[in-house]
Amino acid sequence: MTPILRTLFLLLLAVASVPGDLLAQTAGAPPDLDAYVGRALKTFEVPGMALAIVKDDAVVAAKGYGVRKLGDPTLVDSKTLFGIASNTKVFTTTALGLLVEEGKIKWDDPVIRYLPWFQMWDPYVTRELTIRDLLVHRSGLGLGAGDLLWWPPSTYNRKEIARRLRYVRPVTSFRSAYAYDNVLYLVAGEVIETVSGQSWEDFVDKRILNKVGMTTSSVRHSAATAGGNIAATHARIDGKVRPIAPFDSDNTNPAGGINSNAQDMAKWLQVLLKQGQLPDSSRLFGAATWRQLTTIVTPVPIGIVPLELAALRPNFSGYALGLGVRDYRGRKVITHTGGLPGYVSRVLIIPEERLGVAVLTNQESEEAYDSIAYRIVDHYLGLPAADWIAAFDKVRAGRLAETTTTEKKAPVARPAETAAKKAPGARETISKPPLPVERYAGTYIDEWYGEMVITAEKGLITIRFSKTPALTGDLVHYQHDTFIARWKNRELRADAYVTFGFRPDGSIEQVKMQAVSSKTDFSYDFQDLLFRPPPRP
Repeated sequence: MTPILRTLFLLLLAVASVPGDLLAQTAGAPPDLDAYVGRALKTFEVPGMALAIVKDDAVVAAKGYGVRKLGDPTLVDSKTLFGIASNTKVFTTTALGLLVEEGKIKWDDPVIRYLPWFQMWDPYVTRELTIRDLLVHRSGLGLGAGDLLWWPPSTYNRKEIARRLRYVRPVTSFRSAYAYDNVLYLVAGEVIETVSGQSWEDFVDKRILNKVGMTTSSVRHSAATAGGNIAATHARIDGKVRPIAPFDSDNTNPAGGINSNAQDMAKWLQVLLKQGQLPDSSRLFGAATWRQLTTIVTPVPIGIVPLELAALRPNFSGYALGLGVRDYRGRKVITHTGGLPGYVSRVLIIPEERLGVAVLTNQESEEAYDSIAYRIVDHYLGLPAADWIAAFDKVRAGRLAETTTTEKKAPVARPAETAAKKAPGARETISKPPLPVERYAGTYIDEWYGEMVITAEKGLITIRFSKTPALTGDLVHYQHDTFIARWKNRELRADAYVTFGFRPDGSIEQVKMQAVSSKTDFSYDFQDLLFRPPPRP
C-alpha cells in the first residue's frame, strides 16, 4: 500500500468512527451505514463523499465522509461542495417548466420560434425540433456529438457552440433512437435566456436554488476553482488515484454546472419527493410540470447486466425531461447520474417509498456511488443486506482485465519499434512516416469544430486544436499514414489516432481521428471530425 493510500485508509477509518453532520438513526438509517460507506471509499479509492438521504419527508442523513483532497486531512462535511455534473439537467428542465407554467413557452413549440438563428444539419429537423426534443436525447445526433466544442474547455462562447451544431451530421433519423448528448441542453439554456431575459445562471439561482433553500450551492463550473469548502477532483492517472484539475468552463453550465453538497441536495430531494412543493407549502412548480419531468419520452435500450448485478437489470428504462425512469424490484425509480473530471454522482428517488438518495463523490468511481445508493435502497425496501461493494468490485476487476487484454491486442506503441526491440540482435529501427514530416504541416479545417494546426520543426510534429488550448500534443508516428496524438496534458486520458488521406498527386486531402483507448470519455468525439486543408487558391 502506497503512503497516500495508507493515509487515505486511516482517515476513512477515523471518519467512519465518529458522528457525522446529521445522521438520524432514529429515522431508520441503515445501522451500519458509516462502516459500509468507509469500506466503499477504501475499496474504490474515493477520497471523499457527500451523502443525503430523505425518507417520509424527513432528512435522515446529510453528511460528509472522507477528505476533500488526498494529502490534506481536511474532512468533507455536510457543506462541502461537489460538482453534480449532469444531475444539473433536471434544474434546466425545471426552469423550462416554470416558463411553461407562466405561459411563455410550450413544451412542443419549435425551438426556432424562440431562437430563429438556430439550425441543425437537416433542415427538416431544424423546423421540427421542439423544446421537448432538446431534453430527451432523440435528435439524431450521435453519443456526445459536438462535445469537442466545449470539452476540454474551449474559447468558443455558448452561442458560437449552438450555431456550429448546424454542421454536425446526424447518425440516426430524427426521434428514432436514444443517444445521450450535452450540447442541446446548452441550446435549452439559450431558450431560457431569450424568453426570461435572464442568463441561465441567474434564472436557476434565483428561481430555483434560492426558493428551495440551496443557498450554499453554485451554478457555475468555474466555482470549483474558487477555493473554500470545495472537494478537490481526483482520478486514476497511470494507475494511481491523484488530484487533477477541475473542469472550469462555464459554456455548458445548463448541462452540468451546478456544485452542491449534502445539506442542499437533501432539500432538493424533499422538493422532488413532494412533486414541487416547498417547505412552506407553496410550490416551486405544479403537479403538471412534475408529470412532464417524470414521464418517459425516449425509450432507453436495456443492455446486458453482469451476473453479479443481475438484480439491477430493469424491466423498463427510459428518459424523461432531465431524468431517467426505470424500475428496481417492482418500484418505479427516478434517477440520474453525473460525471465530470474528478466528480461523479448519483441522485435517486422512489416516489412510492417516499425515499430519496444523493451520493456525490470526488473520484471517478461509479461503483462507489452505486454500491452505497443501492445498499440504502435495499434497507428501506426491507430486503436482505446485499454486499454491493463486493459485487461491483468483482465486476470492475473483470472489466479492467478485459480492457487490458483488448489494449494488448491493439498496442499503442509504434509497431516497427516494438518489433525491433523484440528481435534478438536486430538492428534498432524506428517506424518512419512515408513523407518528410514537413509535408504534414499545415492548417486543417473541420466544418463543425473549426481549425486544427500541425507544425513540424527539427523532425518533430506538433498538433494543436486552435479553439481548445488543452488539445496540444506531439504527433508520434504509429504506422503507414497514421500517427498518435499524445496530448501534453496527460490528465486528458484521450490520446487519439490521426490518419492522413492523400490525393493522387501526393498532397494531403483529409485527416481523420479516433480515440486510442476504449476507456476514453465519449465527449471526446474525435471520430466525428473530418479535417481538410483550406481550399486551394
